[in-house]
Amino acid sequence: MLDDIDRSIISLLQYDGRTPHTKIAEELDINEGAVRRRVKKLIDEGIMQIVAIVEPHQLGWSEAAMIGITVNPNMIDEAATAISQLQEVTYLFQAAGEFDLFAEVYCKNRAHFVSFLNNRLQKIPGIERTQTFLILKMYKLSYRWGETEAPLVKHTLTPQSTEPTRK
Repeated sequence: MLDDIDRSIISLLQYDGRTPHTKIAEELDINEGAVRRRVKKLIDEGIMQIVAIVEPHQLGWSEAAMIGITVNPNMIDEAATAISQLQEVTYLFQAAGEFDLFAEVYCKNRAHFVSFLNNRLQKIPGIERTQTFLILKMYKLSYRWGETEAPLVKHTLTPQSTEPTRK
């Protein structure tokens, strides 16, 4: 179970994953060793990851799409496992509604995308049909869950509150 300090650490790292433990400790008025232990625990328990987020277009992956996927009902887990192994798939989730799965896909160009779709994705056992939604323009891409703005001021935990406050 996450406590207020864990939530504050996550909030600060969501804004900048390179924030030094000493700075986090200063912001939260706790010692650096406590921050280091908590960050390690959050990572070890799979609650948090610290990764570099890149803009795919800057790396030459210019074709992006969301793909709705209809799967044989008896094979959803198997198909999802196979799809998740494809390099081009960056995000995959099961959904309720018209499609069983949605995959976010990045390819180098249109030819790569067509090859991916026809020769790899649609050949996975259990996939009955796909519908592609090309991403023409990205308006927002964020991994800052619950943090709407940069932490500009020192966070503190008040004894009577269960939520971090800002001074």
